[in-house]
This record gives sequence, structure tokens and C-alpha cells, in this order.
Amino acid sequence: MKKLILFCCMALVQLAQAQEHTFYTDLAGLVGRNQQQLVGLAQAFSEEQMNWRPAEGVRSTGEALLHVAASNYFFLMTMGAKIPEDVDVVNMEKITGKANIVDAVEKSFAFLNDQVTMGKEADLDEVIKLQFGDFTRRALLMLILEHSGEHKGQLIAYARSNGVTPPWSE
Repeated sequence: MKKLILFCCMALVQLAQAQEHTFYTDLAGLVGRNQQQLVGLAQAFSEEQMNWRPAEGVRSTGEALLHVAASNYFFLMTMGAKIPEDVDVVNMEKITGKANIVDAVEKSFAFLNDQVTMGKEADLDEVIKLQFGDFTRRALLMLILEHSGEHKGQLIAYARSNGVTPPWSE
């Protein structure tokens, strides 16, 4: 009897720890990591550094962060997501002030995470036609992740140029 109880307890522990890994659960983890790093990096910049740009005609720190936020919404919108009414994707890069910029980035990633966690595996092969090509829903979701990663690298270079250490490197 003791062996049976022990076996059942072990089985329940393993069952509780088992989580079905799907494309969406894996993507949600990666999105969360990018969000944590980008928001942490944004918070590490000073108010003045939000306006810093490496050269004329290049996005400032704040504009680069807002570009990521706007792109999160844009790509989700192309997949049929209803963007919150208080979000102006077209004018997002005009937001000023560090607190407002960080808030916009956080909200865009929260919205992205909501959309990812509601995703259905059966929809991943749906083809979405955009001006610059046809993509499956899966490919567009990976593009969102790649895009934010690209700009995270840009912002790391901005940080290093301004004597800011990315929080995860300290």
C-alpha cells in the first residue's frame, strides 16, 4: 500500500510539473524575456538620453523604443487583432518623456502577450498577405520577436555609447 501511495504521489508531482510545450507557450516565454530586457534597458537610460541619437536622421533612443511598441501593434493588427482604442499606432513615435515611453513599450508587450496566450495552434498556418509579402501567422509572430530583438541590439549599442550598462549585464 505504501508503494502504491508513493507511486501515486510521484505521478501527481510529474503530472503537475508537465506542461504542454507549444509554439505559443515557447513564444510567450521569449516575448516575456524581450519585454523584460527592453523595459529594463529603457529604465536604465536617463530622461536626457531618451533624446540621444547617434547621428542626424537616425532614431533617438526613445523613438527606437516607440518604434518597437508601434510595430508590435502593427503586426498584430495585420493578423486581425483589435488594437486598444487609446493606442495611436501612427503617431506613437511622437510620444515624449521617459515615463510615457516606458509605459507605451510595456503596454505594447502586454498586448502582444495577451494575443500570444490566446493563440490557437490550428491558426499558425493561416497565410496573411502584406504589402511586402505573404506570411503565415507563425512567421509573423516570429518576425515580431526578431524585430524587437534587432532593436534591442540597437539599444544596447546606444546604451554602451552613453555609458549605460544593460541591467542584465551588471
